[in-house]
Amino acid sequence: MGNQIRTAVLLAGMTVFLVFIGGLIGGRQGMIFALVIAAGMNFFSYWYSDKMVLRMYRAREITPQEAPELYNIVSGLARRAGVPMPKVYLIPQQSPNAFATGRNPEHAVVAVTEGLLRIMSRDEIEGVLAHEMAHVKNRDILIGTVAATMAGAIMMLATMARWSAIFGGGRGGDEEGGGLGAIGLIVMSILAPLGAMLIQMAISRSREYLADSTGAAFAGNAEGLASALEKLGAYAKQVPMQASPQTAHMFIVNPLSGGGLATLFSTHPPLEERIARLRGYRDGGKPMPAPEAKADISQQGRSIWDSLK
Repeated sequence: MGNQIRTAVLLAGMTVFLVFIGGLIGGRQGMIFALVIAAGMNFFSYWYSDKMVLRMYRAREITPQEAPELYNIVSGLARRAGVPMPKVYLIPQQSPNAFATGRNPEHAVVAVTEGLLRIMSRDEIEGVLAHEMAHVKNRDILIGTVAATMAGAIMMLATMARWSAIFGGGRGGDEEGGGLGAIGLIVMSILAPLGAMLIQMAISRSREYLADSTGAAFAGNAEGLASALEKLGAYAKQVPMQASPQTAHMFIVNPLSGGGLATLFSTHPPLEERIARLRGYRDGGKPMPAPEAKADISQQGRSIWDSLK
């Protein structure tokens, strides 16, 4: 419930931010124009992004006959989550990862990489898929689209601000009582997109925490997902994934390597914090063990992978 409240507060904050920036930069008409354009762009993304991302990663749909054990896991999780059975796709990459997509639970897709099936035990695979089913149940695709729409509108308003400054603008702000000068418009055009991006990423992180806790409930325990996240974090560094930055937020762990300032702008919370929350550690509690990537494939993981051959 805490993450849901936090998401609502962040979305409300972004809405207030949009109205405020729109009034200062483009006036009421400019704000409405940017919101309509951004909504149109994201409407297309909401309806067709699943097909585009599956095609981008050359994912193929697999049948119950090809992978009966994998289908049994997904089917069981769907029943516990109270959502329709999603389609199951396989991504031909050796880096372990997974994502869910689809505009609603009735059109949902869960996709896993070949690498994930090779290295994970059955409990770990169930934990990962439970996390993805939680995204479906919580309608995170819709929430992400709403956040992207508002962020896109703010970025368009920032572009309008730069043009307004170049041509001696600020009239929209004067009409609303703002009276920003050219320098103020330029500063706002830089800060507004940054603020929108940070809020959007905070929303994404909040949804990841919620999907972890909800997924653990669907799976019946948190250890499978916690153990899977340890492996995913270790293998992601050793076997990098060929992924697009535009779709990185969809995966259970960030497929793009990076540190330092890159973590500040990451759509995913730190893995150590996610694992600690799943295992119930508190600040100052027992330190988390360092994850170790092992080359051996577990027998349970091997059996699920072998069922695809």
